[in-house]
Amino acid sequence: MRSFLEEVIEEECSQTDSLDRFVFVLPSKRAGIFLRNCIARSAKRTLFSPEIYSIEAFVEKLSGLTYATHTQQLFELYTSYLKTITGEHDNFHDFSKWAQTLLQDFNEIDRYLIDAESIFSNLASIREMEHWGPHAEKTQMMRNYLRFWNQLEALYTTFNTALLQKGVGHQGLVYRQACKQLEGYMGRTRDKRHVFVGFNALNTAETTIIQHMLSASDATIYWDSDPYFINDPIHDAGHFIRKHKSSWAYLKDHPLRGVKETYLSQKNIQIIGVPKLVSQAKYVGNLLNHLKSKNPSSLKNTAVVLADETLLNPLMNAIPQTLEGVNITMGYPLYKTPMAGLFSLFFDLYDHKSPQGWFYRDMLSFLSHPYCQVLLTGEKENTASYLSETIKLRNWSYINREKIASLALGASPLEELLFEGVPPPGLLLDKCLYIIEVLKSKFQQTGQPLELEYLYRFYTLFNQLKEWVAAHSFVNDLKSLHSLYVELLSAETLDFRGEPLQGLQLMGMLESRNLDFETVILTSVNEGILPSGKSNNSFIPFDVKLAFGLPTYKDKDAVYTYHFYRLLQRAKNIYLLYNTEPDVLEGGEKSRLITQLLTDGNRPGDITELIASPEISPIVPSLETVIKDVDLMAQIQKLAGRGFSPTSLSNYIRNPIDFYKQNILKIEDPLEVEEIVAANTFGTIIHNTLEDLYRPLVGTTLTEAGLTNLKPGIEKLVRHHFTSSYTDGDIGRGKNLIAFRVAVRYVENFLDREIEEAKKHHIRILGLEESLEMQFTLPEIDFAVFIRGKLDRVDEMNGVLRIIDYKTGKATSGQVEVVDWEKIITDYDQSKAFQLLCYAFLYANKHPVNSLEAGIISFKNLSAGLLRFATKAAKGSRSKNTTIDKDILQQFQDHLKKLILEICDPKVPFVQKEV
Repeated sequence: MRSFLEEVIEEECSQTDSLDRFVFVLPSKRAGIFLRNCIARSAKRTLFSPEIYSIEAFVEKLSGLTYATHTQQLFELYTSYLKTITGEHDNFHDFSKWAQTLLQDFNEIDRYLIDAESIFSNLASIREMEHWGPHAEKTQMMRNYLRFWNQLEALYTTFNTALLQKGVGHQGLVYRQACKQLEGYMGRTRDKRHVFVGFNALNTAETTIIQHMLSASDATIYWDSDPYFINDPIHDAGHFIRKHKSSWAYLKDHPLRGVKETYLSQKNIQIIGVPKLVSQAKYVGNLLNHLKSKNPSSLKNTAVVLADETLLNPLMNAIPQTLEGVNITMGYPLYKTPMAGLFSLFFDLYDHKSPQGWFYRDMLSFLSHPYCQVLLTGEKENTASYLSETIKLRNWSYINREKIASLALGASPLEELLFEGVPPPGLLLDKCLYIIEVLKSKFQQTGQPLELEYLYRFYTLFNQLKEWVAAHSFVNDLKSLHSLYVELLSAETLDFRGEPLQGLQLMGMLESRNLDFETVILTSVNEGILPSGKSNNSFIPFDVKLAFGLPTYKDKDAVYTYHFYRLLQRAKNIYLLYNTEPDVLEGGEKSRLITQLLTDGNRPGDITELIASPEISPIVPSLETVIKDVDLMAQIQKLAGRGFSPTSLSNYIRNPIDFYKQNILKIEDPLEVEEIVAANTFGTIIHNTLEDLYRPLVGTTLTEAGLTNLKPGIEKLVRHHFTSSYTDGDIGRGKNLIAFRVAVRYVENFLDREIEEAKKHHIRILGLEESLEMQFTLPEIDFAVFIRGKLDRVDEMNGVLRIIDYKTGKATSGQVEVVDWEKIITDYDQSKAFQLLCYAFLYANKHPVNSLEAGIISFKNLSAGLLRFATKAAKGSRSKNTTIDKDILQQFQDHLKKLILEICDPKVPFVQKEV
């Protein structure tokens, strides 16, 4: 296969022995690298290299200006905006949100050499018409809006003048100036031959420059296209070249050079539908592996072209490691590096800071970042981990300098980074540079070159930011600084090292211009990506763009249609991948370009359609099983020696694997900050408050007067237990204040109920929070087994002994009633009945009694009163027995024995239950 660039060089070299007077102008720098390589390979002797430019570099040389950076343009535009626009002004942060669109419009106006006065006059008139009414009077906001549109031309003029005075320009201004300087350049280069190579869509400035040089100097132009597209009056791939052919005077007298019939040659075209982006990356990886195994040398002339460049990261991870010499032409975005995450979290600390301090989530996110761990790890201790644990242990919803100072962290970098108030932009940038200095020292010690490269790029970026902030007083708040930081960061990339002329080429769509490969793999050929579809990121209406000859989304579609078909022209093996699962973020349905290809009756039937999907091995869900080996049995024996609690046994009934992890291995839930009081903490507060209230009444009979006297102390006691259980938690506002009030109301309502009961019954308190333990003798087991538990309350009502368990959650009578005794050790729904029987069993062991009652008081169901344990003959039976006698306790003992024997049996593994 002979490439387009090789054909151009061959034709030009056939007319001359020397290329040193040639000036080649191409659409991109990458095409220039390949062109230079073509010249070197075709040269039969040593010769001087011609001048080779990308069109942007050539126009820059013509204009005598330098391209201004995007940030420089933004600052200059804001300065011009403050000078020109009268009335109220947006701050820099708000301005930057809409200024990007305005810059793009200014750029388009200049690139297409539009008369600024005329287009801005039209825009102002359109806005006037939009807000016109026969009788409606304009509001102040409408008048301000219309005044802005009337002053837009003045803003444009002031902005361009300011850039020209500094010898710089946005792309459009550089192009407009280049047209003005064209005659002078041509006068200086009369001995040069200019060759324009591989252009398609040209703006008015480019068209003016190229046409003038073609007609008035030694110049020629080569078109990288196929007659099949040019001769078809409706094919978008030839849209722009047909337009040039009909409108350029030069082309009326000269044939189109470079155009060659290659598209309809026999090819292997595979159209492959793959679900989602990552699957496309995996498919490309497998395809490359297949191509290498089939013909290793074929990869030297293979390109993977990404229509959606966000696929770069997954694709890099999918490329087989056995492939050598992969050249990635796209840079890796700096904002995707871990270091960018660190600084983003640092900015968030101060962006989101409130008068109360740093919110714990922002602080924990910053402290848990891997590089922050490196930053705050000293010789003796990791300050980041220590502070994180302290925040969680003490329930600090907000962290301030006073709290951090109380920890006496010593000379930690954290002291430098965290300070009171909101820092000015300059100070925050100094702290970012301080982070870089500390990390640099640590990474140098551990030898981490990639991290040092990250640091260098961020060091450059923050110093650049410092210069901008120092030079422009309007960047005076953190929001403006942060938006500017994000703007600069988004434009930065880390370049991959590689050989641009060898091996597999991984590139974006625009980088493929003028380049030909035998094998092309093109990804994400979906609507909304290729072509990108309708978008209106402009202040200039569609009809105004048409009237003034500015490009619209239709022109953009034609550009991408050309690039798509140009890739196919000379390739022999083509793989087009599209996403079969369209959505808003990852593109729409299969691209119209694929449909166009499939319905082209002139193609020689060389297209194959496939639907690929990942190979899926069905995973049969299996329940987790833990065999009881010698070590595990030793742990079970230790637990039995300490004593099984009703809660731990209920845990086993619910799921043996949970019992294994929580009660044997002691794996606890991760420690978290209780921003809002957790349910278990709330329950502890209620229990402890009731214990303190009733402790003086143990051994006495409850009276109305005695209980009424307790009520004034409720709020103080609840507050005390909130303070002790909800460590350093703030209960003065928000949901925690509501929780505090609910706790107070719960206790007050409970006492009101107790007063009513005391009026009707004789109630005597026998014990509170009584801890009980007993040895449970099992001849089948050769080690001691204990049962232990804590009884919330034991009392006697009208001579009947009662065991009462407090529940702050919801409980119903059905949960404490037993019909089938077997379920009490197999069904977790019976766990509350099981726990009541455990408490009764423990109490009866220590205090032998003939009968007693046990029940639950649910604070969420207080009106139901004491929910007594009961046995029933059948589920729907209204007859129930609430007395726990020796027969009931014996039945429970038999089932408890069965449960504990199962837990302690080495032959019975712990098997997961589907909860």
